[in-house]
Amino acid sequence: MGLIKAAGKAVSSTLKDQWKEFIKCENMDNNTLMVKKTTENGVITKKSAIEVAPGQIAVIFQSGKILDATAEEGIYTFDESSSPSFFAGDFGAVFKEMWTRFTFNGATNKDQAVYFINAKEIIDNKFGTPAPVPYQDYSHPIPNQMTNTITPLRVDVKCFGKYTFKITDPAVFMREVAGTADVYYKDDICEQMRSEVQASFQKVLNELGNSENKAPVLELPSYTDKIKEIMDEKVFDQNIRDRGMSIKSFIIESVTLDEESNRKIDNYELSSNNYMQQGAIVGGMSKAVVDAANNSNGAATGMMGVGMVNMASNGMMNNAMGAAFTNTEGSKADLSGEEKKEESAPAGKMNFCPNCGTKASGKFCSNCGTKLD
Repeated sequence: MGLIKAAGKAVSSTLKDQWKEFIKCENMDNNTLMVKKTTENGVITKKSAIEVAPGQIAVIFQSGKILDATAEEGIYTFDESSSPSFFAGDFGAVFKEMWTRFTFNGATNKDQAVYFINAKEIIDNKFGTPAPVPYQDYSHPIPNQMTNTITPLRVDVKCFGKYTFKITDPAVFMREVAGTADVYYKDDICEQMRSEVQASFQKVLNELGNSENKAPVLELPSYTDKIKEIMDEKVFDQNIRDRGMSIKSFIIESVTLDEESNRKIDNYELSSNNYMQQGAIVGGMSKAVVDAANNSNGAATGMMGVGMVNMASNGMMNNAMGAAFTNTEGSKADLSGEEKKEESAPAGKMNFCPNCGTKASGKFCSNCGTKLD
């Protein structure tokens, strides 16, 4: 009981007319996962031909058992006297398991049919996170100076995109999902898959936001390959695989943060700028100290750099105190040079030097050094 591939010449229009029945499936579009085809009397004879188009799997079914299957395109005849051929390369092992293990209870005794299964990648399936999900964003780290560690900023994110899937095990798909329905559409399982894909994607987000991957939250759309890699490595789509299908790709089309998360990032950026300014000042002071130690003109001259940096620091960090200080000293700043000189002169009796006549005070002349009375 097996499929026999027709020779090339047998497909010609001349010989094609001698087949009693010609079984094929032309409506295998992106929304159609399985279609049942049979003859008028439900029997597939030697004089019937079966055409398998590219991207299709043909499964011969009789009395609740798999008789043969192929995913190799071409035209076949079915001969009950021959052994199963199990064409189609990579699916060979799967087909053999189908033949030995796969049965349906309640099938009619002499029912024969060809089940065409869509083997193409099923595209354009939308998914999203209807409610924001938590994400650890290492692109905005919060330092802990006591433990010398960093903590990622926690944000809540919504992601929307598309995924693709493929039927990878026709037997499991028929047993767990499609059964012996005359036709099975993607829409029949779409909602269930969407919920499971969203749950799987949230697990992937947890991995992307851990200390190993540290994917920036706003750059998630560029992590398409990494998402698939994590999905396969962790087998987060196990529920889907248990139905004979698997996720092939994820595409994130948009990433949005909720209002509170946007506020967190804005505050983080503001605090980070202030922190960087303070860090530049501290760095300048450290460099000045090193330069002072290495200054060939002496430590006293070199330490002037430290004083200048310190003054700049005080000016940036204590503007209010600086302003108050300036206002307090304002009256002295307005004095003329002569007034400052007179104000700074020591109080006491003024004399004239008997030697040079210079006006002087104290015990000695400031000009010639003559002792004064």
